[in-house]
Amino acid sequence: MSEKIRQLLSEEEVDRKIREIGEQISKDYEGKCVHLICVLKGGVFFTCELAKRITVPVSMDFMSVSSYGDDTSSSGVVRIVKDLDETIEGKDVLIVEDIIDSGRTLSHLIEILKQRNPKSLRLCTLLDKPERRVKDVKVDYVCFNIPDEFVVGYGLDYAQKYRNLPYIGVVEL
Repeated sequence: MSEKIRQLLSEEEVDRKIREIGEQISKDYEGKCVHLICVLKGGVFFTCELAKRITVPVSMDFMSVSSYGDDTSSSGVVRIVKDLDETIEGKDVLIVEDIIDSGRTLSHLIEILKQRNPKSLRLCTLLDKPERRVKDVKVDYVCFNIPDEFVVGYGLDYAQKYRNLPYIGVVEL
């Protein structure tokens, strides 16, 4: 299958916005340590770039949650593939996600993490599709609201391809 990729957001636009969000997070967590939970696999590109731009102390852990498989729409079935290595009890936690679509995955994940007694729990995403929301999810930091198109690049994939694109593109099948 051959896909065409149309650029939606340039590498420069993405970089500029991540710097802005990093500055805001640094102000909001001043005097604290922020514990980033990177939602794998797609979130790793964004999390690394964001962490470099946060000026308060940062700790990090990783979680893998699946709801897509090899398709372009969420299956609605949320599965924890890799759980956290450390406790989040008493920590100021910031979940870092690549994209929020229906909200099903994040809603499920937030409920799981709340039960682990973090001091605070906030959500940061590179991309948000609020018009696709099925579950109400409060997003504290959003880099870009995007239209309802299937996007790749900067960690986002289509059947495990295109994660390494330095920009955000739209898959045109």
